[in-house]
Amino acid sequence: MTKAEFNNRLKALYKNYQQLISRPNEKEELGNGIYDRYKYPVVTNEHAPLHWKYDLNYKTNPYLMERLGINATFNPGAIELDGKYYLVVRVEGNDRKSFFAVAESDNGIDGFEFWDYPILMPETEDPDINVYDMRLVKHEDGWIYGLFCTERKDPNAPKGDTSSAVAQAGIARTKNLKDWERLPDLKSPSAQQRNVVLHPEFVDGKYAFYTRPQDGFISAGSGGGIGWGLAEDIENAVIEEEIIVDERIYHTIKEVKNGQGAAPIKTDKGWLHIAHGVRNTAAGLRYVIYAFMTDLEKPYQVTHSPSGHLIAPKGDEFVGDVGNVVFTNGVIAQDNGEVFIYYASSDMRCHVATTTVDKLVDYVTNTPKDPLRSHACVAQRNELIAKNSELLGEDGSIADLID
Repeated sequence: MTKAEFNNRLKALYKNYQQLISRPNEKEELGNGIYDRYKYPVVTNEHAPLHWKYDLNYKTNPYLMERLGINATFNPGAIELDGKYYLVVRVEGNDRKSFFAVAESDNGIDGFEFWDYPILMPETEDPDINVYDMRLVKHEDGWIYGLFCTERKDPNAPKGDTSSAVAQAGIARTKNLKDWERLPDLKSPSAQQRNVVLHPEFVDGKYAFYTRPQDGFISAGSGGGIGWGLAEDIENAVIEEEIIVDERIYHTIKEVKNGQGAAPIKTDKGWLHIAHGVRNTAAGLRYVIYAFMTDLEKPYQVTHSPSGHLIAPKGDEFVGDVGNVVFTNGVIAQDNGEVFIYYASSDMRCHVATTTVDKLVDYVTNTPKDPLRSHACVAQRNELIAKNSELLGEDGSIADLID
């Protein structure tokens, strides 16, 4: 490749990148009344800057090849600071290693652009093999905490087993998303911990954690669902006892596993939780997003649990490295009541759904519970149909409902 051809290819790559990061997003029409989806993902692997992937020196890369490719960008933590929206994205290289990088936007629905450098997260004495899925929370102690999964090879794996792993909850804190202090990993009674989230307020003067106890790296085993535990100190966080807040239930959207998404949103009615649930299908595990509410004074006690999922894969969201998955660990609730739910689809890309606290509270408190049996579910639906039939015309039209 000549230098002129090199330059032309670089110009074309840069033009495509600029068009992508400047593309306006478009709200989808109608929706379900609970939230609004958007036409385009907010962050994809193509949002990674060119200088992350290419050696831009003609002498050392005359064919302008990708040297360090980016496979996926997903499962972002989210936070709003000084009127800007920040995602701490799980970026996965072609080498399968995940790392964290900050993407910034002025409005939270488009224009996300990565900072020049990814986060070089400090290591503990036992270095992580992989880190991912950070939950960000502004805690009342004044710090911004990032809790994430730290993965290491299982030291007890049989010889030749190169896939078994141990997952624990890594903890880091920052004031500016640039300078990170790594704290010791969370210690708990569980063999494995994933999807751990820090409650934003002290509870009984202690740091409170939502956990996900598991017996194995993939299998929950005896782990009962979303857990809860208290620690005296964040700088050496130890949970002595875990209780289950939201349990797994047979033949529901959370029969196999469930985990807290971001930190819950405080409302007048209670703590509003957005979580993920996993069930089995003939094609493998299906991940969806659901919501529930807990008591303001006792955040470990569920008060409302609407039936079914809040968000499930739709259209192109079904396709990716791990298909039929939506997953969230980033939510921004603004002072004006607007809520931005950042979710990933099929372990490939990041999306946003927008709604309000009022809508979510209405959804959680007024949507019926899952009665857990087909017969009871039909009776529940028939009750809704009968109620609506009294409002419709004799021919079933909506004319009488419209002024």
